[in-house]
Amino acid sequence: MQGTPKPARAITVPDFVKAKAEGRRLSVLTAYDHLWASILDEAGIDAILVGDTLGMVVQGRSSTLPVTLDQMIYHGEMVARAAKRALVIVDLPFMSYQVSPRQAVKNAGRILKETGASSVKLEGGEGQAETIAALAKVDIPVMAHIGMRPQSVRKYGRMSAIQRDADQLLKDAKAAADAGAFSIVLELIPQDAAKAITEAVAIPTIGIGAGPHCDGQVLVTPDMMGLTGFKPKFLKAYADLRAAITDATRAYAEDVREGRFPDESHAHK
Repeated sequence: MQGTPKPARAITVPDFVKAKAEGRRLSVLTAYDHLWASILDEAGIDAILVGDTLGMVVQGRSSTLPVTLDQMIYHGEMVARAAKRALVIVDLPFMSYQVSPRQAVKNAGRILKETGASSVKLEGGEGQAETIAALAKVDIPVMAHIGMRPQSVRKYGRMSAIQRDADQLLKDAKAAADAGAFSIVLELIPQDAAKAITEAVAIPTIGIGAGPHCDGQVLVTPDMMGLTGFKPKFLKAYADLRAAITDATRAYAEDVREGRFPDESHAHK
């Protein structure tokens, strides 16, 4: 694509971190399979997150809680195999790291070994600082996730709950950075809090529903492509693929029913 930066090698965790000091904004999208990952990678996205959002957008569930470690590895391997340029980050799913730092290291190690991804992500800041430090100690790059944490939906009551405790958010961010996280997702927090956090930590902040002051942004790809019908305030839809796919499917079905497809041009002689 014309104008898209194409470095000679894949983006690494140090490259991702260095972008903040260099003033380069980071673009992140989700993918769950080889096809979508290859498209996003070719388009020049900086990082692909294999999110446990697959529970909702792929599996049709109401939350991320049922997603298993084996499922994350299955989807993560397909994405990592497709990505030639983008940094690949795989979510640690619910209850795959909360029991103990030892559990987190074991399961994050499985993800890196079995998927080929570069890093993992876990939800939490101050409360997960010991676990983040344990992962960093064994050289497993880890992205933290603070603010609205989907795996804590039972606590918050709904996925759209905005987190407004600026003091605690700042503590969470600093604790994650001090423990060794290479980046932090800020989800559904006021933009002033996101700005303060971004200025306070040396690692990149990646916002989703956190305003324009973060070092980068992440969206769920099916949402921003107009496939899901999910339209929160923070989302910008860049396409309406659901309508395009629906129209194409209807046209195909009608052609088959009316005998217009296949015709002689599609037949082997």
